[in-house]
Amino acid sequence: MSGLVQPYPLHGSIEAEDAKEVLRKAIRTNRQSRSERLRKEAAVAIADVIETIPEVAAATCVATYAARPTEPGMTETLERLSARGVRVLLPVLGAGLQRDWALYDGPADLQVRAPGRPPEPGTPTLGADAIAQADVVVAPALAVDSRGVRLGQGGGWYDRALEHLRPGTKVVAVVFPEEVYDASDRPLPVEPHDKLVHAVATPQGWRWLE
Repeated sequence: MSGLVQPYPLHGSIEAEDAKEVLRKAIRTNRQSRSERLRKEAAVAIADVIETIPEVAAATCVATYAARPTEPGMTETLERLSARGVRVLLPVLGAGLQRDWALYDGPADLQVRAPGRPPEPGTPTLGADAIAQADVVVAPALAVDSRGVRLGQGGGWYDRALEHLRPGTKVVAVVFPEEVYDASDRPLPVEPHDKLVHAVATPQGWRWLE
């Protein structure tokens, strides 16, 4: 765990959808308190950790993400994958929940196309089913619990995108250490449409989930 306290402002009577919003707000506040220096250090540590995941080490195509400023940084990871000759797919967000992917072509190509959205590549889009080319997915999250329940940003983008995966493809969620929850006493709220993840990675290491 880092020095930050794990937010869990939930009680038994709250509905799952409302509970998610309460948690999102608390976790985002926590993330904003992390200094730029600590974020940069975490980004390098995350790249070191992700390289040790066997599915990533063996991959020729990885679907991942370009981070927003307060998210666990991915610039170092993207550059290491690219330098190794891996095809790196990044999300392209269309209108509403429209899903698309495009190839990473270096940090200079990434641009924030709309306020609040993550940086996106300017390379040609490949279609929603391009994620089926990925050997492994390294996905953003606000939190993950020990069952594999992932708390996303709230748009449902990844839950729908993951429907296009090849069967058996592993999904690794990336979070900060205090955002990994023990489901035995602090389960994350879950709804029927939520897609579980198989592993979690933090700057301190990674592990398979139940």
